Amino acid sequence: MARTEYYDDPEAPEPNSLVVAASGLVGTYTDPKHVIAYSDGEVRRQFNVCFRARLVGGTLALSDESLEVRWVAPADLGSLDVHHTQRLRLRHALEERRAPYLG
Repeated sequence: MARTEYYDDPEAPEPNSLVVAASGLVGTYTDPKHVIAYSDGEVRRQFNVCFRARLVGGTLALSDESLEVRWVAPADLGSLDVHHTQRLRLRHALEERRAPYLG
């Protein structure tokens, strides 16, 4: 899953970023009770559009928006400390649903 800034040039990926090809919509997700507070003091409510994608290039690397990055096998996702809203998106993506989740 990735965050897209609408004002960025979609043809110019950030340095050390992954390049993916979207192949479908997993779903749209929002929960007004889910407030995200970042370590830099920024606070926001979420709205997420989650796409199914495949890796086509790039490098897995830390950025100023991450503390740790790594690939995780689907079987190992249950052991991770992940917010329930993120877990829902992962579950839906792995289920390979015919229709996207709208919620």
